[in-house]
This record gives sequence, structure tokens and C-alpha cells, in this order.
Amino acid sequence: MALSVFDLYSIGIGPSSSHTVGPMRAAHTFAEGLATDGEIGAVDRVRAELFGSLGATGHGHGSVKAVILGLEGDDPATTDTTTYDARVAAILERRRLQLAGTHEIRFETDDVVMHRRQSLPAHPNGMIFTAYDADGAVLRARTYYSVGGGFVVDENQAGADRVVTDDTVLPYPFSTGAELLAVCEREQMSVSDVMLANELTWRTEDDVRAGLLEIWRVMALCVEEGCHREGVLPGGLRVPRRAPELYTRLQARGGADPLDVMDWVNLYALAVNEQNASGGRVVTAPTNGAAGIVPAVLHYWVRFVAAGRAPEEVDDGIVRFLLTGAAIGILAKTNASISGAEVGCQGEVGSACAMAAGALCEVLGGSPEQVENAAEVGIEHNLGLTCDPVGGLVQIPCIERNAIASVKAINAARLASHGNGSHKVSLDKALKTMRETGADMKTKYKETSRGGLAVNVIEC
Repeated sequence: MALSVFDLYSIGIGPSSSHTVGPMRAAHTFAEGLATDGEIGAVDRVRAELFGSLGATGHGHGSVKAVILGLEGDDPATTDTTTYDARVAAILERRRLQLAGTHEIRFETDDVVMHRRQSLPAHPNGMIFTAYDADGAVLRARTYYSVGGGFVVDENQAGADRVVTDDTVLPYPFSTGAELLAVCEREQMSVSDVMLANELTWRTEDDVRAGLLEIWRVMALCVEEGCHREGVLPGGLRVPRRAPELYTRLQARGGADPLDVMDWVNLYALAVNEQNASGGRVVTAPTNGAAGIVPAVLHYWVRFVAAGRAPEEVDDGIVRFLLTGAAIGILAKTNASISGAEVGCQGEVGSACAMAAGALCEVLGGSPEQVENAAEVGIEHNLGLTCDPVGGLVQIPCIERNAIASVKAINAARLASHGNGSHKVSLDKALKTMRETGADMKTKYKETSRGGLAVNVIEC
């Protein structure tokens, strides 16, 4: 199995990679399969059933809307976020849906079923799609799992750990941190060098560079929009957007406070995650619930470390940052999980913190050993973090959690940069601990909104 940097970073829609992006991709795949196999013309009705964490918190995460538009043929990377809600409302009102964008079928509100207390065997985020003809006979049924970060697998793949059915032979394969460090030592390469060499098996260096700079452009645009969009976030919590006010205050202060840099980092993370919570365009990095951390730390490097450098040099650093972060994300995905429904928020915010910490360490001039150390510090100090979204919304504690983890990632990178790369706890051991901790964690703390803050904070 081979994973690309573009598997870890993908352009999508909020508020959740596993609960919004994944279900939309699954629904899209199901509808396109019917069209490709010539069965779509016989379809009269489609039923979608969501299980486990999807069933428990899907309403707050926008899963129903994502399924509806996925069935219409929408893709998370290109769906129009400005007409998203209006289109869903029109479909529900008309009770008609354009399957794969070409074939009109009847659609009732109960055609998307949320099973709050039932789960499918392979993963907490399970879905079953069934297509029926006019006589009620089953034309096709498929089971899918949204396994975190927008990755979707079906029942024919070998378990939920299979994230991409790609058997590409890479020049520098690695599946553990130790193997990655061994490659770096043997070939005298940086972590980003190894990732880039592997990426060249799929696309040219110019394409890799252009693709990653486009990822950065979307990240930067998300921050820009989040800094200027006022109001309250959707959902019953009525959470006010804080990024615009903080942005105005920081602009007025002009750096007078010695901790302004930390406040800017907080701002970047808040802006992204408020956009995510409102269903805006974000980059999954490696999930939507943790989407603010990598861009916040990268913004920190661009604005406060790389200021004054030539544009080409800054772009080089951005590419190296994202490549390094992806290498760490691949290790987290392969050896533990990036799914809050599987291991709690340690898999989302913890993994993103490790990615950002290691990536920053590299562009600060860190060795591969220091990069691995920074990533380990980032994950170690998020171990045991639960996923307990209040009201099933990706707002409390998710938004602030991204800001805190962004500052933590910078601190981890700086700590590692002051060392020589030697440390007692390896990244591999930290990831193994994360996986085991997630297995021990009660289900109510894994994106079900049945434990933690979700039951101790009264919804307004």
C-alpha cells in the first residue's frame, strides 16, 4: 500500500472529514457506480443508512446533507459551498433528487436513516447504500466505511485499515518512523526529500510543487475569509465567531505585546476552524476537525520566520513543510489512526500537532532525527485526548483545541531543534501508545457526543 502527500491533504468541505467529506464521497461513488454499470435508469429510490458515530453525530456534522448532494454527484473538492444549504432544502421540499446529476428519483426525508446505537463491524463510521427499482426490488447494495481524513473504503477491501488500493512500488518505502530515519541516514536525505522522491512515482516534480502550493493557497484563503466573516456559527449552540474581532485587535496593537505572535497563531487556527464549522472550504490536514493546526503553524513560519526571504525560497519552504507533515501523517494513519470515531481526538488533533511540529522543525533546519523528535513530542502530549463534541457540532471544544495544539506544535518543534534528536520515547512508541489508548477508550468518548463535555455542557 502506497500513500501520497495528496492523500493526507485534500480540498474539501466542513465541518468533518469523516462525517461530511467521507459520506459525500461514498454517496458519490455509489451513484457513479450505478451510472457506470448502466443500472441508473432503473433506479426509483435510494436508501442510505448511517451507523455508529455517523448515526450518533451525523446531524451536527452535516452528514445527511453530504449524502444527499453526494448522491446528486457532488464531490467535496468542487461542490459549491455558497449554494450548498439551499440546494439541500430544495431537494427536501420537492422530494426529488437527481441521482448522479442525470436521473431524477423520488426522495423522502426518511431515505437517510441514522442508526444512533448500531454499528457495522469494520469501523465506527459505517454506511449502507441500497438502490431499489419501482417494484421495491434491490438493484444494488454497497457498504462503505469512512475511516478518517475523508478516506472511504468498501466492504470488499481488506478491513478498514486499507485506505488506498495502490500497490505502487516506491523508491524509498517506509511504514515506521525507524524505517524513515534509516532511509534518511542511508541516502543522506531529509524527510521532505524522501517524500518528494516517492511522490515522483505518480507525478512530475513540477506537478507536486504546483499541487502543494495550491493546497497552501486554499489554506491561506480559508484563513483570510475566516478573519473577516462575522456572526455566529450554525447550530443550536450559537457560538460566536471570534477570529474577526481578534484580527482587528491584533492589527490595532501592531506587535506591541510580546506575545502577539502566539495570538496570531491562535487567530490562524480559529479562522480555519470557524470556517470549517460553518461548512466552508477547507483543506483536510489530516482531518477537518484538526484542519486549523497545519495551516496555523505554516502561517507562523511564513510570516514570522521566513519574512523578508525571496518568494521562491518561501515557496520551497512551504513545499518542504507540507511534504514533511505528510510523512508524519502517513505514519499516524498507518500505525494508529486519524479517526476521532476510532481513537478519540488524539488521532485527529494529536496527529495534526505531530505533523505540524515535525514539518516546522524541518524548515527551521532540523535534522531527520530532530524532526522525528518534534513529531513524537507533538503526539505524546495529546495522548488520551477524547472526542466529545458538544451537540455533535465541530465547535466546542474543537475550535479552541486547534489553537492550543498549534501553539503546542511550535513549542515541540523548538524543543526538538534545541536537542540533538536523541530521546527516550520514539515516534513509533508514541503512535503505538495512541492506538492502544484508543482501543481502551470507552466508545462514549469517541465522537458519539455521549460522554465528556458533550454531556456536561448544557446546549443553549
